[in-house]
Amino acid sequence: MGRRGDVGRAPVSALSFLAIAVVMSAVGCAVLYLRSRQPTSLESGIDAFRREMDALSPEEERARRSRNGPPPRST
Repeated sequence: MGRRGDVGRAPVSALSFLAIAVVMSAVGCAVLYLRSRQPTSLESGIDAFRREMDALSPEEERARRSRNGPPPRST
């Protein structure tokens, strides 16, 4: 048979284990969220639009653009 002091400690250790698991899960979810979110700067929006336009442009224009480099940006 166990001692009387052991009975009271079991729920505390189980709850602390559960709390540690929840905290670790929350930290992991936060890391995954921060790594997978889309950039929101104006520059990233312009780059995304340019990638979409390149994907829709004919092959010959894409080849010409890759040889000449990206078009100059206007400010």
